[in-house]
Amino acid sequence: MRERVATSQRRRMCDDDRDEEDELRMDMIHGESHFNFINMHLLSHLCDHIHQFGNILMDSTEIGELAHKTQIKEGWRQSNKNDAAHQIVHSYGRQHAIWMTLLNMQSLKNRGADISPDVLKHLDRTTSTVSPPVIWRRILKGRRGDVSNIVDFSRISGVSPEIIYRELIRYSKHNLPIDHGLPEDHATLRSLPIELLTQLEVPVLRFQEADGYEIHRARSTGTLHFRNQGSRND
Repeated sequence: MRERVATSQRRRMCDDDRDEEDELRMDMIHGESHFNFINMHLLSHLCDHIHQFGNILMDSTEIGELAHKTQIKEGWRQSNKNDAAHQIVHSYGRQHAIWMTLLNMQSLKNRGADISPDVLKHLDRTTSTVSPPVIWRRILKGRRGDVSNIVDFSRISGVSPEIIYRELIRYSKHNLPIDHGLPEDHATLRSLPIELLTQLEVPVLRFQEADGYEIHRARSTGTLHFRNQGSRND
């Protein structure tokens, strides 16, 4: 006849079995696990490395991030999404082999090897010089029409003309060549044309892209009200 077990006793037996399984699992982990993998192994060399070279090892993720963009993302877009991993590896392998072949042919051409005209024609077309990429720079924009000289600029900025004259002369003496220096006569300085620009366009590279930019616009509102609030300078 089967012995009836109370609920509390059955719960206690389950807890004992669970504790026993946990102990066996921990014994297995401590018996078979180790720290002999690269991230932990490098730590044992850091002390000697610091004494010898003066700095710890620097790990860069740039190569991996670039490979993720140029190999995986572009390969995924070019595949038909059916067994994409195989297609990505196959496509990148073909591209790599083609570029290695072109480099070898270019090296042979530079050494004066006898290469057929068809290959030279194809080689010149694929390795021809490409115009350099456009280098974006910060661009000042947002010209105000109510500023034409130092007097107007002093009125808008709230800085006295005497301070502006003094700083302009000091800057001219320390930073400009003699033949391009500013005159020290205040009357002459007052008549010089001035432009006041309130916007700066700053090109910022897009994330994980080497040739794409996003334009960030920084505006200086000065004494103007921004969205029904006080004056603000970005």
